[in-house]
Amino acid sequence: MNIPQCSFPRVVIIGGGFAGISLAKKLKNKKLQVVLLDKHNYHNFQPLMYQVATGGLEPDSIAYPIRKVVQEFEDFYFRLADVKEIDTTNQKVIADIGELKYDYLVIATGSKTNFFGNKEMERNCMAMKTIPQSLNIRSLILENFEQALLTNDIEERQSLMNFVLVGGGPTGVELAGALAEMKKAILPKDYPDLDIRKMQINLIQSGNRILNTMSENASEKAEKFLIDLGVEVWKNIRVTDYDGKVVTTNSDLSFQTATVIWTAGVKGALLRGFKQSSTEARSERLKVNQFNQVEGYDTIFAIGDIATMETEAYPHGHPMMAQPAIQQGQHLAANIIRLINQKEMQPFTYRDKGSMATIGRNKAVVDLPKFKFSGVFAWFVWMFVHLFSLIGFKNKAVVFLNWVYNYIRFDREARLIIRPYKEKEPISFVSDEI
Repeated sequence: MNIPQCSFPRVVIIGGGFAGISLAKKLKNKKLQVVLLDKHNYHNFQPLMYQVATGGLEPDSIAYPIRKVVQEFEDFYFRLADVKEIDTTNQKVIADIGELKYDYLVIATGSKTNFFGNKEMERNCMAMKTIPQSLNIRSLILENFEQALLTNDIEERQSLMNFVLVGGGPTGVELAGALAEMKKAILPKDYPDLDIRKMQINLIQSGNRILNTMSENASEKAEKFLIDLGVEVWKNIRVTDYDGKVVTTNSDLSFQTATVIWTAGVKGALLRGFKQSSTEARSERLKVNQFNQVEGYDTIFAIGDIATMETEAYPHGHPMMAQPAIQQGQHLAANIIRLINQKEMQPFTYRDKGSMATIGRNKAVVDLPKFKFSGVFAWFVWMFVHLFSLIGFKNKAVVFLNWVYNYIRFDREARLIIRPYKEKEPISFVSDEI
């Protein structure tokens, strides 16, 4: 990988998400050689990806170059690499661009979509964990409406205008709200020759309430907001299959649709090379102790979504969200420095700062440790927190200006089919000339 030899200990970080970036920042100029590996050259702000998928933001406004984050760090190297495996015996990282030895290794690979072993669902559903996937969803939504204009088959047209979202967590709820706002204010103007009133947005949740990681009050308010926007909320229903045309469930209910977006679950983006005893089979996350050390390894750590730290307050590990990842990254940086200086490491304690979700214009729910509220004020709090969390002044400014424009004009400028998702079928023209 052309990383120079150094007298300082080498810390290799795999993953440039919230956890990896927060760790890298805290290791700046600390008499360490730090190498950050990621298969993308940008940090992706995942909480706003649903706005890319629904045309509210362009992808470059929620992405930030990793090299720009670390360009002023001494003895810090970034490599664009897809890591395949960890050779824990010889302390080497094996990637598509070569191998690299480490003194300390930090796994911050995050999570990926979990289809729970259903290959048919994985093949036919849309996932939304990366920016390219969000762009695919944006293209598919718009292509469906373009195709609906061309068909005289009523059932096919309805299928193209019927959207099914599987999973009632924050991503599913926010995406459903954004689609509902498109139906209300944007699509009728873009497609005046389509009866947009027949567009259906179905949110399916296997449990008895949406946003089940938030308070019951937040769940009830969010459901009311969605229903008021025209979203059909289906609870206690589990999707069992989707063949590309029909969604089947564990009940008599089925949906004929051309678009299913899967937001029902995630699992750790696990790398090869770890002992089976070090991994949690159900969620494919790495088991870590209170110092974020992977069980069975002294020099390997895991932080963020890929790590599961069982505590009394969180028996199944911390929630797979940005805040635990950021806090673990910052805490681990201090512990690595303590470890190198032969000092005792400090256990990690998660400080829950709350959770929130937006359902649309002037509609959001916020759960803070001491306060819970919803509506317009919650929506402004949600906007402020997300703007503050973005990396880079330009990104903050662009997102803010987009939101102001969208709010005033009831519009979403980024509804562009930059790269078609569907492959067009060839059309044969029959001439009546002899």
